[in-house]
Formats: sequence, C-alpha cells, structure tokens
Amino acid sequence: MGNSALKAHLETAQKTGVFQLTGKGLTEFPEDLQKLTNNLRTIDLSNNKIDLLPPLIGKFSFLKSLVLNNNKLTALPEELCKLKKLETLHLNGNHLRQLPAAFGQLAALKTLSLSGNQLRTVPTQLCGLRHLDVVDLSRNQIQNVPDTVGELQAIELNLNQNQISQISVQISHCPRLKVLRLEENCLELSMLPQSILSDSQISLLAVEGNLFEIKKLRELEGYDKYMERFTATKKKFA
Repeated sequence: MGNSALKAHLETAQKTGVFQLTGKGLTEFPEDLQKLTNNLRTIDLSNNKIDLLPPLIGKFSFLKSLVLNNNKLTALPEELCKLKKLETLHLNGNHLRQLPAAFGQLAALKTLSLSGNQLRTVPTQLCGLRHLDVVDLSRNQIQNVPDTVGELQAIELNLNQNQISQISVQISHCPRLKVLRLEENCLELSMLPQSILSDSQISLLAVEGNLFEIKKLRELEGYDKYMERFTATKKKFA
C-alpha cells in the first residue's frame, strides 16, 4: 500500500477518531499512527500479517476499541496494559500463548475475544477486570479451568472447542456468570461440577459435543434448579 493511501487514511482518522485498515497485507503496525495518539478511539487492523505490536500502543490513551483479528501476533507488549479507557479488545485468530502480566490493569475492558489462539489455560489476569462482560476463549488449547475462575466477573464465558477435561467447582461462585459455553470439549459427566446446576447464577449452560449424552445431564441432581433459572431468563427476553 502506497504512502498516499496511508496518508488519506490518517487524514480521515484524524477527523473521525477511527483508523481502519484491514486486509492490506500489512506486516507491521503503522508507525505514523503515533501522530494520532490523542485522536484515536478505534483502531482496526484485522486480516493483515502483523506479528508484533510495538510498545507505542501504550500511548493511545483515549483508545476504546482495538481490533487485530487474524494477524500473526505471538505476544502482546506490557505497554498495552496502559490503555485505561479500552473497552473492546478483539484478538481472534492469532498465535497468542499468554497475556501480559499487567493485563488486569485494563480497568475499563468489557469485551475480550481471544478465539483461535494457543492459550493453554484461562488467564488469571482476567479475574482483576471488574467490568468484563463477555470473554471468548473458544478454539484454544485449554485443558482445565483453574480455581481462580471463581473470581471472574464476566457475564458470558465461551470455552467452546478447547480440550477441557477438568473444571474447578469454583466456577459456580462467579458472581455475574449467566452464560457458560463448553461445547466440543473432552468433559466426562462426572467432571462437570454439579454446583453449576444446583448453586450458581448460570442460566445457560451449553455442553453439547462432550463425552456424555445430554439426556444424562437431565438426570443430575440440581438440574431442576438450573431449568428454573433457564426458563426465567428465557421469559425475560421473550
């Protein structure tokens, strides 16, 4: 892509606060964006070949939405965690194995999508995020859900298409968790904590495609309680 095209994009972004440059074969984060650190609210660089997010990302202090789906990122810089106004972070389809240690400092974050990466566990950093609503960790390599998950504030947690065979009973203590998606994992019925049914806030549990028949789930103690929550929620949105 020529300099004149980039310049035109930068001029538009200066007026709108939105910089969108998708599917252009970019191999690096455009350095020229530095000129707009105070203007930009949204950056979308999806469907490129960017393998590194430079430390300068930390300078975009007014950024609310960062979208880098389908790039080649293998890690994220600690500087990303300085974005105190960031509400939406989409990093689907990269090669991320972990999150920066200070990720819990993204205090405004509401939506986090990390589908199709190489995470092996539910990152503990997510538990510090008080405004988190939706977390998508589907299509990773997660094998178990640790005790720390009990502190997660999210309303929806998507763990579809992982390799999960164990889930901490603490998941039923998540204070706001209403939707839990666990489709196409490696769960035996005995490994699904019954407290999810009998003693949690969860009103939509999706577990198709595991190592048990769904009708067996209906025989578990607490299933009636779960169905009461499920039906009440359905009526509310009907």
